[in-house]
Amino acid sequence: MLTANRLRDGDVLYRKGGGWVLILAEGDIYRDQASADAALAAATAEVPRNEFVAPYLFEVRNVNGKIVPVKEREIIRAAGPTVHPHTGKQAGQFHA
Repeated sequence: MLTANRLRDGDVLYRKGGGWVLILAEGDIYRDQASADAALAAATAEVPRNEFVAPYLFEVRNVNGKIVPVKEREIIRAAGPTVHPHTGKQAGQFHA
């Protein structure tokens, strides 16, 4: 998958077609290195628009029909800010 951060508010973005979505499960999964590299090149060419920053590829896997990131960093990024478990993407996922 391909991710970046939106400059306006820092939200984590996931590539979907020629645009971006906020939810990991809605993002495109690149089945081969050539399509992943092409998506990264296209996103990198858009960086000068100053809408998002630092696009990069990361690995995901299918776990019981659900797409999940392989690395802890991307698991955390997909869940939202770790300092606000009561708001945003993490709301309702954790109990105090």
